[in-house]
Amino acid sequence: MAEVTYLTGGVNWVANYVAVADKDDKNLALTGWVTIDNKSGAGYENARLQLIAGDIHRVTPPAQALDMAEGKRAVPAAAPAQFAEQPFFEYHLYTLQRPTTIKNYQTKQIEFVSAPQVPVNKIYVYDGAQLGRLGYYGSPLLDKGYGTAINKKVVVMLELKNAKDKGLGIPLPKGTMRVYKKDDQGGSQFIGEDAIDHTPKDEKMMLYLGDAFDIVGERKQTDFKRISDRVYEESFEIKVCNHKDAPVEVRVVEHLYRWSDWEIVKTSIDYVKTDSRTIEYRLPVAKDGEATVTYTVRYKW
Repeated sequence: MAEVTYLTGGVNWVANYVAVADKDDKNLALTGWVTIDNKSGAGYENARLQLIAGDIHRVTPPAQALDMAEGKRAVPAAAPAQFAEQPFFEYHLYTLQRPTTIKNYQTKQIEFVSAPQVPVNKIYVYDGAQLGRLGYYGSPLLDKGYGTAINKKVVVMLELKNAKDKGLGIPLPKGTMRVYKKDDQGGSQFIGEDAIDHTPKDEKMMLYLGDAFDIVGERKQTDFKRISDRVYEESFEIKVCNHKDAPVEVRVVEHLYRWSDWEIVKTSIDYVKTDSRTIEYRLPVAKDGEATVTYTVRYKW
């Protein structure tokens, strides 16, 4: 008796996730599917299906996994099937707990994770600076107008944790997560999607769904001056207008892009330093209201 192992091309898989937000955007009902696409030229009857998730190095690039395009029809599995997950080398192995048949030129979907109530936080972020390329000839420190072009959009993100006590807690393969929400008539409306990377258990995920319609930001430089040959100061005013009928908190992100040696010498409210050249304000904005934050940063060259 001999066992033969070989690599074949033309059989690819990808993970897809569908999530439905509740009325208050506090929880997601999340389902994950693996989509298997067989273009190998052969069918596999009653096969033992095992999938490895992870960033595996290949000397020659593998065939690209095929995602489901709009309008393409998938052949669903006869019934939801459970995968058993286990660590395998530095990756994760998912084994279908029953034989399955994958015909040639068939696209098949099988459910591998279901979590009916995953808590989420809806987050608004205003990152108002439109920064140009740092590779141009000149100095961002000396150029008064550098970084003053603005973006008015406030992005909407959902934050969730892949934890057992949050309804998940298994390693999630990278893929696309599409988010829906039921309207007042009971229909499901698409509200955004994002790609997620391989996500170990107990790690957080941030999903960028789109830009807020009723929240608008405005950012302007109010002062720029040279204190000495090696010291410059710059001031900004950031205003956020909330046209919603409920108060919101907006995370105002500011990049201290001109130089690595900086100090906030004046600020209207407290901030958090998120990395060596970024600060973040948590700005509460009343319903149908506006709020403003101002600060002055000193750069030492």
